[in-house]
Amino acid sequence: MSSVIDHAVQARLIATAPRSRVIPASLRYDRTDPFAVRLVFPPAASLDGAEVVWTFGRELLEEGLYGPAGAGDVQVWPCTSEEIMVELRTDGGMAVVEFMAQELREFLELSYGVVAQGDEARHLDVEADLAALLREA
Repeated sequence: MSSVIDHAVQARLIATAPRSRVIPASLRYDRTDPFAVRLVFPPAASLDGAEVVWTFGRELLEEGLYGPAGAGDVQVWPCTSEEIMVELRTDGGMAVVEFMAQELREFLELSYGVVAQGDEARHLDVEADLAALLREA
């Protein structure tokens, strides 16, 4: 099985003006960064025409399927049994994006096929990460 998952999803950007719109997005998971999920919006979905990537914990996404989760820049909660909301905050503003719960569950199941839930620490390469930090210092 591949060590990287790139799962296309459809997102709805929630806005009051002019109105909400559907945007493509993808969820990415990589065994080399086993605790993280990347939510990627293509250049066409951003205000400045650049790809936008948000990185947050896989556990946060899982918890947000069942109840409010997160206290920082990324918060996730179920709106209904079929819709999940993700709030993304920066110093410059915030966005609320709606996803279908089933698509998020499918992505998580695929990611658990790469690294089982609870086994993330076994896939860390602490020595390589420490060496990279020391090179940057």
